Amino acid sequence: MAGVSQISCKLFIALVAIKLCTIAAFNVVDFGAIGDGKTDSTSSFLKAWNAACNSIVPDATMVVPPGIFLVRYITFTGPCKSNNTELFIFGTIIAPDDYKFIGSDQFWIVFYRVNWLSIYGGTLDAKGSSLWACKSAGNDCPFGARSITFQSCSYVLVSGLKSINSQRIHISINQCSNMTLRKLVIIAPSRSPNTDGIHIESSTGITISNSSIGTGDDCISIGPGSKSLLMDQIACGPGHGISIGSLGRTAIEDGVQDVNVTNSIFTMTQNGVRVKSFPTASDGYAKNLLFKNLIMQNASNPMIIDQDYCPHGTCSQKNSAVKVSQVTFENITGTSWTRKAFTLRCSSTSPCDGIQLKDIDLHY
Repeated sequence: MAGVSQISCKLFIALVAIKLCTIAAFNVVDFGAIGDGKTDSTSSFLKAWNAACNSIVPDATMVVPPGIFLVRYITFTGPCKSNNTELFIFGTIIAPDDYKFIGSDQFWIVFYRVNWLSIYGGTLDAKGSSLWACKSAGNDCPFGARSITFQSCSYVLVSGLKSINSQRIHISINQCSNMTLRKLVIIAPSRSPNTDGIHIESSTGITISNSSIGTGDDCISIGPGSKSLLMDQIACGPGHGISIGSLGRTAIEDGVQDVNVTNSIFTMTQNGVRVKSFPTASDGYAKNLLFKNLIMQNASNPMIIDQDYCPHGTCSQKNSAVKVSQVTFENITGTSWTRKAFTLRCSSTSPCDGIQLKDIDLHY
């Protein structure tokens, strides 16, 4: 089998090489980037992107070759002229050692209004440990940056990307549609603060599959306005599990609906699958949720619906108005680290409705 894998890998590399030779490929090195891990290549990356994005050739491609490329805050803006813009990353993109360079911007790499985009491979290293240490010491620190953000994008494929040590959220998706993320590897220590693997908000038609996510916060978090989401074959852990919410932050809020989490494993996570809302007056909601074919391996709280979520104990109200309905937990097996396999904490003013448990087999 190892020989087959090596042959398949070599064949893939050969096919990619042939493809890059037959299309308009814009290599960041040709625009001045130096992969020595020290030279600031931000402007070179931006020039290469602009050349690829403004090319009228189909499948115009930006290439990051093997090497370590230092990049500060950067925004790749669309829409592009090509009907499918591609980004092949063979090397590693790193943030500056001084966390303030991207931490003060709150973003590191941003794709804005880019449609029909495909990103393949590569590693992002945001070097977040120094910022985590600053926060742990109680010092005056910047908010921190999200490693890669997709804002107002559509028809995007991200395949084979690895993100490590983000200052905060690794991958942020906001006001996007029709995105597929697959074969991702996301890594941060279990005690790193707010390092969600993937955060989705105000987006529709997002699929995440065949990915490994281990962080200090939610493996995947789903915010208001998110609809038609599929998370399949996710290996989550360490982290806080997969969460819908927190909802109910504002009085007027878009709802969450049609979310499926299937065929996934949670290993030593603080939670498994969770729906949470603040005890506030809000018109938000969460409905048509399916959690199916999940394995818990010593997850502390495998299944949670919590309409009284108040982590800091400063909530003024006691009952959430966020309506939670039509939620199914089906074929969930394995072990719970605590005696609370299922927590159902619903609001008396807006009670849960249509909650179903089928084929649950969890052991303490």
